[in-house]
Amino acid sequence: MNRTDLLQIAQTYGNPTYVYDAHKITSQYERLTNAFKNVSNLKLHYAVKALSNVSILKLMKSLGAGLDTVSIQEVQLGLAAGFSAEDIMYTPNGVSLREIEHAAQLGVKINIDNLSILEQFGSKHPEVPVCIRINPHVMAGGNHNISVGHIDSKFGISIHQIPHVLRIVELTGMHINGIHMHTGSDILDIDVFLYASEILFNTANNFKNLDFIDFGSGFKVPYKKDDIQTNIEELGEKLSTRFNEFCKNYGKELSLNFEPGKFLVSEAGYFLAEVNVVKQTTSTVFAGIDSGFNHLIRPMLYNSYHHIENISNPEGRERYYSVVGYICETDTFGNNRRISEIREGDILKFNNAGAYCFSMASNYNSRYRPAEVLWYENEAHLIRKRETFDDILRNQVEVNLATTKKEKKIPKNA
Repeated sequence: MNRTDLLQIAQTYGNPTYVYDAHKITSQYERLTNAFKNVSNLKLHYAVKALSNVSILKLMKSLGAGLDTVSIQEVQLGLAAGFSAEDIMYTPNGVSLREIEHAAQLGVKINIDNLSILEQFGSKHPEVPVCIRINPHVMAGGNHNISVGHIDSKFGISIHQIPHVLRIVELTGMHINGIHMHTGSDILDIDVFLYASEILFNTANNFKNLDFIDFGSGFKVPYKKDDIQTNIEELGEKLSTRFNEFCKNYGKELSLNFEPGKFLVSEAGYFLAEVNVVKQTTSTVFAGIDSGFNHLIRPMLYNSYHHIENISNPEGRERYYSVVGYICETDTFGNNRRISEIREGDILKFNNAGAYCFSMASNYNSRYRPAEVLWYENEAHLIRKRETFDDILRNQVEVNLATTKKEKKIPKNA
């Protein structure tokens, strides 16, 4: 997919619009499976929360992936996309026992991350196999916003609470079929990930009839030229060797599971927005676009970097611009970025817009959420219509406040 294709998509479907390259998603999937080719039983569960469009889920299914879900609604999306229940892992956090029971009734794999729910579920449903999510107390990427394995995280059961887990399992007679961890996003150091994996292996030894070990994901992708990223090939070589060794000692061939989201779809996504106004102040040149953090909140929420290009004028003289949105808040996408000369009406392209972008969009300021397009086999396919005003009003219930109040009668002896 080139610049001309993107400009044609912008012209055909309007702006702002998300575009996803199916070829890039496929190549990332194949890169990960090739890195672990020495493991006989590898299973990738795509993290639905990264990008949950049903067409994307169907693409993942065609590649052979399962799904990693975090809500009953994501489970239902997966089933609607044609996934079998046994290919869906359900890993919620902070949900009710009622929701977990609903997921179990649908037949998906259950992953529990706290002692209270583990005991309640095991007591009521000891016949339902359960995976346990542990917290290895290992930081991923060094950022608390995207790391979920540190000691203060709300996610997972602390490795120091394994004796409590074993007690619950013994008392309820429940079957533990998997051990899981997810340290968070932007894993930089493979040795840190391997260290956390050893904690997972040691924990797994406490359970004698496992079917799989789930190592989560969080592999870092590049956001700019020459950016660092997780060396998937080196990780695959080292972890595969250690996993095969563990299975041999364990006495059973287990499945090695991952739940990649960002790794598969981040680089495959582009966000296209039109420039509404170029505004010169005494110190800054602003490029104001027809979008805001209602469509792309990651720069404001996580201080995330998205490379921005002017695809309407790629050969223009480069100047420094602060790219901002139209929301009545501070919504700066990039400060003092060196971009080829921007004119009102130009189309800007944001890179790495495949993961946690549309899925975190909102209707703030009563703005419409954008369209989504899948670039598949050299053709653009609309996979989500742009919202309209009818969508804004759809679930609102109007109350008639114009009714006349009845006059209160005043008692005679008052």
